[in-house]
Amino acid sequence: MLYGSAPVMRTLEQLDVENRRVLVRVDFNVPLQDGKVADDARITAALPTINHLRARGARVILASHLGRPNGAVVPELSLEPVGDYLAGLLGCEVLLPDEVTGDGMAQVIRQCPPHAIVLLENLRFHPGETGNDVALALELAEHCDAYVNDAFGVSHRAHASVDALPRAKGERAGGLLLQREIEALERVLHPTRPFAAVVGGAKVSDKLGALVALVNRLQAGDRLLVGGAMANTFLLARGHQLGASLVEPSRVDECRRLQAAARARDVQFLLPSDLRIGAGLDAGDATVWSHEHGEFPSDAMALDIGPESERAFAAALSGARTIFWNGPMGVVENPTFAGGTVAVAEAVAESEGYTVVGGGDSVAAIRATGLDGRIDHISTGGGASLEYVEGKILPGIEVLTSVTPPLPREEPEPTEGTPP
Repeated sequence: MLYGSAPVMRTLEQLDVENRRVLVRVDFNVPLQDGKVADDARITAALPTINHLRARGARVILASHLGRPNGAVVPELSLEPVGDYLAGLLGCEVLLPDEVTGDGMAQVIRQCPPHAIVLLENLRFHPGETGNDVALALELAEHCDAYVNDAFGVSHRAHASVDALPRAKGERAGGLLLQREIEALERVLHPTRPFAAVVGGAKVSDKLGALVALVNRLQAGDRLLVGGAMANTFLLARGHQLGASLVEPSRVDECRRLQAAARARDVQFLLPSDLRIGAGLDAGDATVWSHEHGEFPSDAMALDIGPESERAFAAALSGARTIFWNGPMGVVENPTFAGGTVAVAEAVAESEGYTVVGGGDSVAAIRATGLDGRIDHISTGGGASLEYVEGKILPGIEVLTSVTPPLPREEPEPTEGTPP
């Protein structure tokens, strides 16, 4: 693996930034409500890197995406509200060009006073961003002297601002947030035992690779807890019929093999023993069902783990020395089926072990219950953290090492009479 061994990612301290233009890829993909920032967690997470660079005399240019405009300009997804909010946090002017590229953007960067910051417009307004477009990367590279990636949440994406752009700059490094994310996830990969992993969400297929990687790393006495709708397919693999619940029959054999692998390693593989069920995702009432209640109603859906499962999950977490949690236990958008996720949040927070939480719904549950101060590390990237734990190489981190090949530049076509 790349992480935890050579080659090593370059850090901020290795960059010469005084009076130099430093483009920082941040993750300001935050929720907006009525044109205002509704949750500033990702913005505040980037402040240590921004303040560090400013204190060292850097001229900071920030770049981010927001939402999925699919390469078109969508006014509702402009980063203007984010720039206004950031200006209030930093107490300085934040300048926002009208376009991602072009003369207007270049002029804003050139004329930006030393005390101010430039926040580029939504990168995904440009179709080349998600396509890892070399031309876009080279244009952005012209306007900075060094590059910093502090956007862990998109580091598993080979996009232009994450992969091609840093390959166009010899001076590049990881930001302070990126460093913290890697350090925390390395402690998950090399845990103090017993280790417990809690994985939830809708589909087994979305997280099967991570589950396989986790089982292969677990040892006797470790625990793997699976909840959410993805647990339904594991229960189906054990012979339980779950009515109208979301299941993936094509994944049953893989679920059986995964459970067998856990047993062979003497790992506790914990599935819900009871479930909160309802008529649909918007149901206002929940009924608790367990095997003792007989056959699962044919028209009902499993929408959360039940109270007995909550107690069993909490007991399994209580003695763990390292905990990694990613994914909800139920349909958290509906308060009727959010109880299991809240119970797991409380159990993780009460743990005396080292705790790492990732994934939007898991993090939201931690924050909604006011427990975020009791978690050792809250990851800013659910998908990225899962891929890291799975052992995948993240393009946005790999590119920051000394072994990364430079971006190939297109040579001009030779003119007539000029040797090729």
